[in-house]
Amino acid sequence: MAQGKQAKILTVKQEAFILHYLTTTRYPLRDRTMFLLSMKAGLRAKEMAALTWAMVTEADGQVGETLHLVNAASKGETGGRSIPLHRELRAVLVALAQAQGPRLELDRPVLRSERGGGLSAASVQGWFQRVYETLELAGCSSHSGRRTFITRAARKVSEVGGSLRDVQQLAGHSSLATTQRYIEGDSDAKRKLIQML
Repeated sequence: MAQGKQAKILTVKQEAFILHYLTTTRYPLRDRTMFLLSMKAGLRAKEMAALTWAMVTEADGQVGETLHLVNAASKGETGGRSIPLHRELRAVLVALAQAQGPRLELDRPVLRSERGGGLSAASVQGWFQRVYETLELAGCSSHSGRRTFITRAARKVSEVGGSLRDVQQLAGHSSLATTQRYIEGDSDAKRKLIQML
């Protein structure tokens, strides 16, 4: 992808297509988790690589309702945040935790390589690139899920009584202007809006 060009956002149809494809991969549970961390929690590749079980579990060691991303796992000193877990993402995390054995090691990475070690941010980025190339989704990158998450959240937030500030906090941006750069406009919504004025 060219320097400065933003990753494409994904349509609902493309999301379903990718999720179906991931059922055919060598590590379908891990791969589905990685994709949903991007699409349903808006995590960056670096954050996915740094995510440990302690960040998604409660005191009893069970997967909780919220992902607690610490600053060290994010971008900068203020990138840490709490993200309520989407039901689909929570379900796949529960399944992945169960697949890893009866006693979850909380300090271990959620996403592991074939050899059992954690994935690097570069390997997460490479994984997304291979998936999008295989499925011929030009212009998509590891940031596509994050952009899609932020755009969808921005479009829906007013329906639940929230504001763009809530989207900014979910994204872990220090500036509202940064969040706004991620949001893709919608021509149909603009036409409808003008007719309401």
